[in-house]
Amino acid sequence: MLAPKRAKYRKQFRDKRRGIATRRTTLAFGAYGLKSLESAWITARQIEAARRAMTHYTKRGGRIWIRIFPDKPVTKKPAETRMGSGKGDVNEYVSVVKPGMVLFEMGAIDSQTAQEALKLAAFKLPIKTKIITRI
Repeated sequence: MLAPKRAKYRKQFRDKRRGIATRRTTLAFGAYGLKSLESAWITARQIEAARRAMTHYTKRGGRIWIRIFPDKPVTKKPAETRMGSGKGDVNEYVSVVKPGMVLFEMGAIDSQTAQEALKLAAFKLPIKTKIITRI
């Protein structure tokens, strides 16, 4: 699964997810893409599940670009632990996604296969998305 090799700080604040994306809003590599319509935290597991769904459907044909990376650590305290005593340990890594961001791109593949593969990937994600094309 995707995770940063190293980070300046081990734990981060949660922050807000307001506004729309200003970067990563257009296709940069492939001819087809999956664009977010909502804001969310997408975990490394969800990104990997979507990638595997696309790769499996295309039978490892074409090219796939993952445009998001889970670089935000999310902490969690153990179950049945009393309040206080500091922040919990890092549990998972997430990618902060805003509306309008391109999540995945595909290229070197026919239109029908790419759109079906991106649709299968969209089912694995916790947000509403739309398929976009360069044409």
